[in-house]
Amino acid sequence: MRNKSILFVRYSLLAVAAALIATGLFQREHLAVMQKAVKICLECIGIG
Repeated sequence: MRNKSILFVRYSLLAVAAALIATGLFQREHLAVMQKAVKICLECIGIG
């Protein structure tokens, strides 16, 4: 019984994580993250 509840929790968390990742990709949030990362890297180098 304990193993079934652990599996249920694991798969539930996996499903929630996949849904949140899909939502972020659908809203194109990955592009905003990439732009911020590029700005930070350019500032570290001293170009930006």
